[in-house]
Amino acid sequence: MFRYFAISLFRYLAISLFRYLAISLPRYFALRFVATIMFLLVSLTITAQSGFDGTILRYGGNKIFLMSIYGEKVTTIDSAISDADGHFRFSLAGRLPGMFRVKWAKEGFVDLVWNNENVQFTTTSSIPEDSLIIQSSIENQINLSFSRLDRINQSKLQLLMPVVDYYPVRDVFYNSVATEFEHLQRGQQQYLDSLAKLYPNAYAVRVAKVYQPPFLPALMNKDERLSFLKQHYFDKVDFTDTALLRSMVFANKAISYLSLYSNNRLAQKQLEAEFIKAVTIMLSAASVNAEIFKFWLDYLVGGFDKYHLDEVITYIADNFQDPFACEDQQRKTALQKKLETFKKIAVGKISPDMEVPDAKGKPVKLSDIVSEYTLVVFWSTQCPHCVSMMPRLKELYEKQDPRRFEVMAVSIDTSRTAWTGFLKEQKLNWINVSDLKGFAGKSADDFNIYATPTIFLLDREKKILSKPISLRELEESLRDNKLIK
Repeated sequence: MFRYFAISLFRYLAISLFRYLAISLPRYFALRFVATIMFLLVSLTITAQSGFDGTILRYGGNKIFLMSIYGEKVTTIDSAISDADGHFRFSLAGRLPGMFRVKWAKEGFVDLVWNNENVQFTTTSSIPEDSLIIQSSIENQINLSFSRLDRINQSKLQLLMPVVDYYPVRDVFYNSVATEFEHLQRGQQQYLDSLAKLYPNAYAVRVAKVYQPPFLPALMNKDERLSFLKQHYFDKVDFTDTALLRSMVFANKAISYLSLYSNNRLAQKQLEAEFIKAVTIMLSAASVNAEIFKFWLDYLVGGFDKYHLDEVITYIADNFQDPFACEDQQRKTALQKKLETFKKIAVGKISPDMEVPDAKGKPVKLSDIVSEYTLVVFWSTQCPHCVSMMPRLKELYEKQDPRRFEVMAVSIDTSRTAWTGFLKEQKLNWINVSDLKGFAGKSADDFNIYATPTIFLLDREKKILSKPISLRELEESLRDNKLIK
């Protein structure tokens, strides 16, 4: 009994001390003392069962889910019912260290580090992140303290940046702002360096080091700062630490870097050109490790495909390949096949052929369509954008005089009733086909169809002229080829 009381009191004092010192940035020397305290604490509690021991206040008697994290993929691995006080427990025995999510509602969750510790925490169901209290876990104390410090500092830096950019340099006020601008960055870096020396193998420290942005001198102007970030964003990132894939850090790092190149004032072609520069630097930096390189390659292709940035995907397919393609045929059928297919459906290439049955079961072959132009439209009755687009496309199709383009509408539906019912209702009298296999159909696979609508404009030889991603772009493409006025 006395030993349990001593351990509990010792833990309380040590955690309280850690919190106090974590927010007192000038007292870096004190962290060494905290390290000693924490080492003794871990020694006393080393036999404790490893896992999550949590309490969600005002959420008693409800189901809680435990999820593993890999990049942006979150997978449910366990569940439990909390007791009347909202308390529950998950064992993580046999699991690899990483970030895990404890979730209880659509917006109710906390992400926690697990690195062979017993993690005790309390939060509330309504404001989980802001109310999170870590009672036991060095890793999560580090993670929580650093993330909150970083959030505060980044907010301050964003407020100071316009003053640094536009205030007269020779003014006394500018000097104080510039000093504070650099002091915030150096203070955070020194804090992180101190943690890295004290806990060199801590998972939370390794995650924080990836998130830590490069130091920006105050005298840099806006353009110089952007250029510097583009060149040095990954200087201190350890691309050999594959354990960090079991978190969102590499996915988030990719998004934050791409945001340096994003500009809503750019036309799509210009934006794609910028993203091509970005992915070249990103994939070159990650090439030191096959697993992390493959993760980014797959992540980028999926993201650019989602937003129909085909020029970027074609560039990736032409210049990078799955590093596992030669040694693992199964992986090749996923990522490498996708990259190889993107090469085949790039603008300027001859379209893949396909043979798909119409509503009566008669096979229709794309290459047999005799028309000056062919508009291939992958669509679905379950896609609201498709349903709203079809009547307008029908107007464009029927206004042709003479008819210069044919439409081959390939449905990604799995329900014959839904498909044929919509065709009759809308009186769509062009070429309608479907294998009723959804996205698992061969034609969808051959054309890398992952979303609808997806459109290809082909010439007489079935060469791909354009791949419009909206009705507006479709009309522009038809107009450019003098198919409509």
